[in-house]
Amino acid sequence: MKLNIVPARAGIQWVKLGVQTFLRQPLALSGLFFMYLMALLLLNLVPVIGLVVSLAVVPAATLGFMAASRQVNEGRFPLPTVLLTAFRAGQQRFRAMLVLGSVFAATLLAVNLLVNVMVPMPPVPEKADARVVLAMPEFQTRFLLSNLLALPVYLAFWHAPALVHWHGISPVKSIFFSTVAVLRNFGALVVYGLGWFGVSLAGVLLLSVTQAISVFLATALVLPWFLITGTMFFASIYFTFRDSFVADEPPLPETNDE
Repeated sequence: MKLNIVPARAGIQWVKLGVQTFLRQPLALSGLFFMYLMALLLLNLVPVIGLVVSLAVVPAATLGFMAASRQVNEGRFPLPTVLLTAFRAGQQRFRAMLVLGSVFAATLLAVNLLVNVMVPMPPVPEKADARVVLAMPEFQTRFLLSNLLALPVYLAFWHAPALVHWHGISPVKSIFFSTVAVLRNFGALVVYGLGWFGVSLAGVLLLSVTQAISVFLATALVLPWFLITGTMFFASIYFTFRDSFVADEPPLPETNDE
């Protein structure tokens, strides 16, 4: 497996491929994304352990969506079981994905702990309105700092699930190779991020125009738009991996029903 350096304009192509993939199977892919969100919501209802598990499954869930995207581009219909791809590919890859997920969760929890130490949150009255909390300088600082510190973590793990699953690379090496690939193709990923920012901004502008016509209609469109853009984004992740590496040997086989 070798690193493939792509031009910055590849970032826009990845965005386009995500949109095109979604349009090929909009209901199936949206359904997968909705199932993933519901699973996270249910996990977060469980005190303490739910948060840890919801973070630990992110790499596996990302891989599942990458597998779904690949299936759609191969002309196959992605079944719901594709989200479990990481857990149905043999014990060795299953254990490796568990380790990767555990490291991912531990790293983000460490970031959260660091933010708590750096910017303590003052006591909030029990009946305080959510808008009051969101307007607090401490909350805004924590939100910004959390995202800034978490971004390098997400980038380091960007290609790691696919490297573990499709190429049998160990979790630690996969994080290293993923980080190198992200740094070497940073220009393309910046354009990729700007592309999705543009899509999101277009959605906000559209909703703003709709709100001027009908507040009810604009409110009704918020959730579908979030679902569609989120699905398209997840569908595009596979292409960032596919174009960033050239395999010396064929990827490890999937399970029979994938």
